[in-house]
Amino acid sequence: MNENAVKRALASGGISIGTMAFEFGTSGMGRIAAEAGAEFVVYDQEHTGWGIETIRNLMATSRAADLAPMVRVPATQYHLLSRPLDAGAMGLMVPMVESAEQARLIVASAKYPPQGRRGAGFGLAHDDYADGDLLEKMASANREGMLLAQIETAAGVEQADAIAATDGIDVLWVGHFDLTNSLGIPGQFDHPDFLRALDRVLEVCAKHSKGAGMMASGVENGRALLAQGFRMLAYWGDVWIFGAALKAGIAGVREGVPKSGKASAP
Repeated sequence: MNENAVKRALASGGISIGTMAFEFGTSGMGRIAAEAGAEFVVYDQEHTGWGIETIRNLMATSRAADLAPMVRVPATQYHLLSRPLDAGAMGLMVPMVESAEQARLIVASAKYPPQGRRGAGFGLAHDDYADGDLLEKMASANREGMLLAQIETAAGVEQADAIAATDGIDVLWVGHFDLTNSLGIPGQFDHPDFLRALDRVLEVCAKHSKGAGMMASGVENGRALLAQGFRMLAYWGDVWIFGAALKAGIAGVREGVPKSGKASAP
């Protein structure tokens, strides 16, 4: 597997900033994101309906860009984790992680022996169809592949320490909307219960030298999250970035239109 610069940056105490994709499953998405400065893209399967054929194409095109392509899978099931990895994903984000047992299942499903039980198939997309030493290929995949456990329920917060302690889990990623729903405070991101949950996640990540991740909904929010201690950020997602930019652009153009509705002659 290619060297995972995101994993290296987090392991050395640094930060990594990327984005998420929910709508634009195009062949240029990874390269556009990389050109914009993103260090990773997480392609979502949980809420989009994208199947493995879409993910396969996105991994093939994104692996040619200077970033780490990752996939958020729909659930903790072996085939949902193994197939994106075989398609070339360099990391997996897994939703609704609530126990050390579940975390260990994720690791076992995503890692080759002796660390896990991922099925072995080589000379395929994940190893660029290349020949080579099989033991080194497995060791490289185990070393470079990333696993992001989403903490987005009250149970997940309660078990965050045990999840973070699980060998093979690299990042605890806060799912902020689902977490507020689980806490009974939907969308209240300034509520003391939500803020305490964030503090707990940051505490256990620091304790176990794991990265803490979250989606940033804008520049100021992203800066605040970094200052708070989060070290892996997705700067929003494609659909919202596009919508916000289009709205601002159209509004800006309309500012130059007189109230009559007719544009003035140049």
